[in-house]
Amino acid sequence: MRLRLFPETADANARRVIYARGLRATADGYVSILLPAYLLALGFDAFEVGVMTAATLLGSASLTLCVGFITNRFGHRRPLLAAACLMATTGLGFAGLQEFWPMLLVAFVGTLNPSSGDVSVFLPLEQSLLAQSASDRDRTALFVRYSLAGSLMGAAGALLAALPDLAGRQVGVAPLPAMQGMFVLYAATGLASAAFYRRLDEPRMTHGPQRSEPLGPSRAIVYRMASLFSVDAFSGGLIAQSILVLWLFQTFDLSVTAAASLFFWTNLLSAASMFAAVPLANRIGLVRTMVFTHLPSSLCLIAVPFVPSLTVVVGLLLLRSLLSQMDVPTRNSYVMAVVTPRERAAAASLTSVPRSLASGIGPLISGYLLLLSGFGWPVLLAGVLKTSYDLALLAMFSHVRPPEEQRPREMERSALPAIPPRSP
Repeated sequence: MRLRLFPETADANARRVIYARGLRATADGYVSILLPAYLLALGFDAFEVGVMTAATLLGSASLTLCVGFITNRFGHRRPLLAAACLMATTGLGFAGLQEFWPMLLVAFVGTLNPSSGDVSVFLPLEQSLLAQSASDRDRTALFVRYSLAGSLMGAAGALLAALPDLAGRQVGVAPLPAMQGMFVLYAATGLASAAFYRRLDEPRMTHGPQRSEPLGPSRAIVYRMASLFSVDAFSGGLIAQSILVLWLFQTFDLSVTAAASLFFWTNLLSAASMFAAVPLANRIGLVRTMVFTHLPSSLCLIAVPFVPSLTVVVGLLLLRSLLSQMDVPTRNSYVMAVVTPRERAAAASLTSVPRSLASGIGPLISGYLLLLSGFGWPVLLAGVLKTSYDLALLAMFSHVRPPEEQRPREMERSALPAIPPRSP
């Protein structure tokens, strides 16, 4: 059976968003690895690296806070174009600045992504647009394609992080200018993404009586999801890819080239796992798919700090990456499924903002802990918190099923033969 590149009901907007997502993921893939190396080369310590990483996440949260409201006024196309221009400005700022405070300001207002997933202002804008770009039947499959594009191109981007080392060996370019060139490439990627966003068509739901609106009847469940997702995001911030790279640099003296190779494979395994997300969700449901794949990956994290061998640590990180990302498209699809269509933009924003705020606190703590001790306290703490999140998610939401999961069971019940009443 031939695998379709896009679901059958996906429209042109879905294709353009996913192409742009792939471009941005390429840049995010190498920036998340080069960021700590670049900051260390500029003379910053582990805590300052943590502060810079936190600023990128907190700034993204501040921007996404307004997404549910600006889509009402401006739609999706113009905010995405503005975000792409901001991405270009961010890359040029990091390439041209070397002082801590100006760089911190650019990190806060810009779009740098220090993690393996997308935590920028693009995410809620693209999510709400994708939810309107395919039928409910194909929604989860579309989100899988979206996440798959991010993981595959993020893997390719991770390999690009080795270019400064390669340029130093082959051409004799000093590491610092080579890394600055990669940030210029990041800026160019933002402009290339804008070319796709310019061709977007505003969906009909953003106009007239069906226009998106702030949360109404789904407010309670969205607030519960946002608070719980924040726990996962905070623990993820403790081990944002830039922080994890920093820990590997300090603990195992890992080179940038070796880190690029490692995170190429972690992203590739994450992408491969996406193919199992849709059939698994169709079989056991979205919530169980999130929990039953994410929990083993959390246990891998708990084991990592206690392992003295780099080989075993790499094995655990690879195993974790094979399991940890199947919850991303299923979570996005679940949020869009349990709210009304007009609330989707606000729901995407209000579940993304607390996640970004919570994840922004994590690197501050991790940078401080790594400054005090070489032990992987951030990794251990992240594993424990993620395990708690998985169990709480199962307990709180396993009974809240989206309509497409309820219909098959109702059909099964209606197909059962009627039991005749017993005669007295």
